[in-house]
Amino acid sequence: MASSIQAVIFDYGGVLTTRGRDAIDAWTRAERIKPETFSAALKEWLSRSAPAGTPIHRLETGELSGAEFDRLLASRLRTVDDEPVVPDGLMARMFSHMRPDEAMHRLVADLRAAGVRTAMLSNSWGNNYPWESLEGMFELAVISSEVGLRKPDPRIYELVLDRLGLRPQEAVLVDDGAPNVEAAEQLGLRAVLHTDAAKTRAELRGLLPRLGPDTAEET
Repeated sequence: MASSIQAVIFDYGGVLTTRGRDAIDAWTRAERIKPETFSAALKEWLSRSAPAGTPIHRLETGELSGAEFDRLLASRLRTVDDEPVVPDGLMARMFSHMRPDEAMHRLVADLRAAGVRTAMLSNSWGNNYPWESLEGMFELAVISSEVGLRKPDPRIYELVLDRLGLRPQEAVLVDDGAPNVEAAEQLGLRAVLHTDAAKTRAELRGLLPRLGPDTAEET
């Protein structure tokens, strides 16, 4: 099975960047937002039990604009002084605390150097990606808001595979969301639940022996 793998498909936020939880913690501290108000909205809109068509679902599929989502989310948040949160540019301020994970960027580069194809599959929260820093890393990027589908809908995995010209067993998904990993595996892809760069590299080396160690970490 490992010898048939030709491509690795990466999520973006929380995989190629610092953990989403760390960015959110930094943002709530900087703006003195009560973390529990954000957690409550996230649970209602994104948990496994969330009904279809929540604001996050509609944002990710492009049915809701970023500005409208900012207003909806801001209406759910309060500061520690019980003040409202400014909606304009809310997501941009939140994502400003997210940084590239250089070890993961090296992993993508090492895969490509080893002859493994790479792609990106991301559920977009506003489609604000640093494309200049991602240039040359992936042969294709599928963004949920551009195609009207979102993970874990199996159709978005099928779309990526179709564009790559691969069968499910010929690709691996790397994602930090358990429901997304489970959906990929149900479709026949191999999948890695990302928690940190070292663990993800180790799991991929088990599937792709031609992938070497992170030499930057060894020096």
